[in-house]
Amino acid sequence: MNDPLRIIVAIIITAAVSLGAVAHFAKAEDAMSQNTQTHPYVGMWVTEDGHIRHELLPDGRYDEARGKRRSAYRGRYVVTGSHIDYRDDTGFTADGDFIDGVLHHAGMVLRREE
Repeated sequence: MNDPLRIIVAIIITAAVSLGAVAHFAKAEDAMSQNTQTHPYVGMWVTEDGHIRHELLPDGRYDEARGKRRSAYRGRYVVTGSHIDYRDDTGFTADGDFIDGVLHHAGMVLRREE
């Protein structure tokens, strides 16, 4: 396979994977818009040093603060079982898992603020 063809194939594969993730999130958002969030994770989640704070709101929105920067990221989230998918208002996506009462997200560990 010549180089231009490899590049085109790589672009097509990358686009297909990205579209699949967007479609999954859109489907979950559609389901969420029909129901209010019903899960035990609504509230504030913080790293041990308090630098990163995720507030999961009951309307399916989140607000993330970093250090002194309030609302550094905002967007929507969907919880399926113990898994959470995020999509910020710019379209960036991320995910995490709640394990034994702890949120594991992007290499961070966040605990519920009490």
